[in-house]
Amino acid sequence: MKYDTQLSRSLSLSSVVVFGLAFMALTTVFSTYGIASQLSHGMVAGSYILALIVMLFTAYSYGQMAKEYPISGSAYTYAQKAINPFVGFLVGWSILMDYLFIPMVNYLLFGIFFSAAIPGVPPQVWITGLLILVTLVNIRGVKLAAGANMIVIVFSVLFLLIFCILSIKSILQGTGTGTLFNIEPFFNPDETFSLIVAGAALLCFSFLGFDSVTAFAEETVNPKKNIPRSLILVTLIGGFIFIVVSYLSHNLWPDYMSFSNPDSAAYEIIGLVGGNVLSTTFLVVTAFVVFGSATASLASASRVLFAMGRDGQLPEKFFGKLHKKYKTPVNNILLISCLSLSALFLSLTLVASFINFGAFLAFIFVNISVIFLFFRRKKERSFKGIALYVVVPLIGALLDLWLLINLDKYSLILGSVWFVLGVVYLLFLTKGFRTRLPEIQYEENIS
Repeated sequence: MKYDTQLSRSLSLSSVVVFGLAFMALTTVFSTYGIASQLSHGMVAGSYILALIVMLFTAYSYGQMAKEYPISGSAYTYAQKAINPFVGFLVGWSILMDYLFIPMVNYLLFGIFFSAAIPGVPPQVWITGLLILVTLVNIRGVKLAAGANMIVIVFSVLFLLIFCILSIKSILQGTGTGTLFNIEPFFNPDETFSLIVAGAALLCFSFLGFDSVTAFAEETVNPKKNIPRSLILVTLIGGFIFIVVSYLSHNLWPDYMSFSNPDSAAYEIIGLVGGNVLSTTFLVVTAFVVFGSATASLASASRVLFAMGRDGQLPEKFFGKLHKKYKTPVNNILLISCLSLSALFLSLTLVASFINFGAFLAFIFVNISVIFLFFRRKKERSFKGIALYVVVPLIGALLDLWLLINLDKYSLILGSVWFVLGVVYLLFLTKGFRTRLPEIQYEENIS
């Protein structure tokens, strides 16, 4: 099946990197710090290093696949093309857990933060207001969203820079450990390495967003060059920031069991170094970050649905349609926004439980896709080919699997249920695997 509908190609390398960083939400390091600190017994920086290593292997595999298939669809497209359409569908179904629920997480966080700051306004009002704004920005197109996200990133980086400067000053004045040189945030010889692994399994949530840039391949200028670069840049920038902030946070507050509430540990740490002024600033920055992450995640999710609809694996007349003027998948944007209204009554814990399972499953199959495509089909079997297209992606797949099985039981149970529902739908769609799934015939158009 050929397609004659093309997304508008308008994003530069910097714009795509901004999208990835906005999706990633750089200040998420604060949102997860308290829980991660208790889970890893204070070795949050070490957990972030492990998570960064895993994500770099996977980012490499995403980059290799993006060079071959610079089209919308991300992990779904890669598994479909390299392995087979059945696997591709199930990978697309799994990654939707990530993309569909991240906007909900952002709406919930926005409602929680601002209802706490202004108790007279119920969280449902904040949630609904942000949801409408994010939806309208996405309908107008990724160029407008990219401009908005640039503002978000500037505010985030400025706040993180101020926090780091004040933290260093406070530590040198004797707060916390009183020293800037401390190995315990990375590895404590009195603790087991399994604690770092458990922390990394949780903290990979912070990196979700590096892969979202591949969903914009059809809207990026020179995607074969810029998408792989943006993948590595987003992963490295995010990882560096997470490691530095978590390292300073531990040295500020080394007793990870003394937080009054692990969920709000960041507020205690920020208040310690900057008082009410910095705490209030953090609330404002969080509002911008949540907006940026919700905008980017909604854009990514709508394009994965668009790719599956255009292929006929979801009803094409609805999911594979673009707005005539804005060239955006409006139906998908509105559908996801309607589903996100569930944030009005679902809990943050339940929604967050879905996300990592689908992401890790998709990451595993993107790594496997590299092996299938280059080693099996393209017969890249020289020493260099085996190293680049078998060893590296295999390590990435095994590392992702390692972290997947270390997720909490709620993530594993809820994720497995979602995956089984996908298998049931696939059985219905293919009449028990007797009919072949429709598949898009990729035609290169990267001008």
